Amino acid sequence: MGVRDIHMEKIVVNIGVGEAGERLSKALKVLEMVTGQKPVQTISKTVNKDLGIRKGMPIGCKVTLRGEVAKTFLDRALPIREFRVPSYSFDKEGNMSFGVTDYTDFDGMKYDPEIGIFGMDINVILRRTGNRITQRALLKRKISKNHRVDRDEAIQFMKDNFKVKVVE
Repeated sequence: MGVRDIHMEKIVVNIGVGEAGERLSKALKVLEMVTGQKPVQTISKTVNKDLGIRKGMPIGCKVTLRGEVAKTFLDRALPIREFRVPSYSFDKEGNMSFGVTDYTDFDGMKYDPEIGIFGMDINVILRRTGNRITQRALLKRKISKNHRVDRDEAIQFMKDNFKVKVVE
């Protein structure tokens, strides 16, 4: 693997519920069923009085998948969208995001009337080798512009490796 080669760093799957309580616990259960990993709660960072959200309140859940687990999950998630992803799903940093409207679209998932319908957002983060420089404790640095993954490279990577069709 060369220094310029692009790889999938991680996939973050999240469900935003907007409130704590029963719906959040059901969302946690759905994420665990779909991904096979234990989800973590996401906490609100701001106050929104219109929606009744306070700072520090649990409002959703997420799971981070890496390595082979991430690849197999993406192989299960892309057929739901028929391998078609709109071009606006790719950002300028080389990341891809798309949504799944119902967890029962995944093969092997049955509808449970107690849980209801939950959709989720799937975010695919693409990087080049040598990205650790931004996360390490000592001598943190920024990644130079020519080493970042841009939008066109991300689209090409997804077309080559996952047979994604990008729709305008």
